[in-house]
Amino acid sequence: MIPAAELWLFFTVVLGVVVLPGLDMACAVGSSLAGGRRAGLAAVAGIVAGGACHVAVAGAGLGIVLQLFPAAYHVLLLAGSLYMIWVGLSLLRTDAGSGPIPVAEAASRAAAFRRGAFTNLTNPKAYLFMLAVFPQFVKAEQGPLLSQATVLWVVIAATQAGVYGGLALAADRARRLLATSQAASVGLGRAVGVVLIASAVWVGWNAWGR
Repeated sequence: MIPAAELWLFFTVVLGVVVLPGLDMACAVGSSLAGGRRAGLAAVAGIVAGGACHVAVAGAGLGIVLQLFPAAYHVLLLAGSLYMIWVGLSLLRTDAGSGPIPVAEAASRAAAFRRGAFTNLTNPKAYLFMLAVFPQFVKAEQGPLLSQATVLWVVIAATQAGVYGGLALAADRARRLLATSQAASVGLGRAVGVVLIASAVWVGWNAWGR
């Protein structure tokens, strides 16, 4: 069993990573602003599901592959950035005659879940985080490795759900305040699109510029 002190340390590290602005955060907030609370929380669920996959593939050694072959890091990051740009462009195509933020995909919970999962799964920093952090907390003398990894994933999932879920709910509240104004809703949708595109470009630029 992982000692409580180490679990708190792990939580602190995870929280420090999760609260940093990035594509996962932009996806959760953008989905909520575009499609409402349910879409935002569905995107958060997708991000959490992606986190479970990170734990699994890190154990399978994908993190090592990404570290040994930097090109794979950039390919994954580029794929995620391009996808978020595509979502942002779909929001920019919102027109004033079709109602408040009329983006069918953004309003679909299933689509929001897939978007959250895809965004998280194409984030190579998460794999590198797993590679760098997990060996420090998963130890043979502390019991079955699968049990330890599951406990750590629960910490990750709870942190993601708390931070991104809270932001999604806050974004939905802001959306509701603007719901009475069609022009404001359309403007909000386009603003979200710009934020998503800018976030994707910024993340991609920083990664490829290194």
